[in-house]
Amino acid sequence: MPSTTIRISEFSRKMLRELAREEGKPLQLIVDQAIENYRRRRFLEGLSSDFAALRNDVEGWKCEEEERSAWDVTLGDGEQP
Repeated sequence: MPSTTIRISEFSRKMLRELAREEGKPLQLIVDQAIENYRRRRFLEGLSSDFAALRNDVEGWKCEEEERSAWDVTLGDGEQP
């Protein structure tokens, strides 16, 4: 796997080492997981913001509710979730 060097603060380095030690995982894995968690959080925050904007759009929200209602009938297809 290719790698690169990045500069981080002394505080971040200490925190990464401590987390890696506590978790018993390689430091690189801790960094990878932290980045993935940050990426997911940003995605969900954006999604939340988009839904808030849609909720404030009366016509847009009406269309959303109609589409949800159309999909609700699929729940009664007899299949177990």
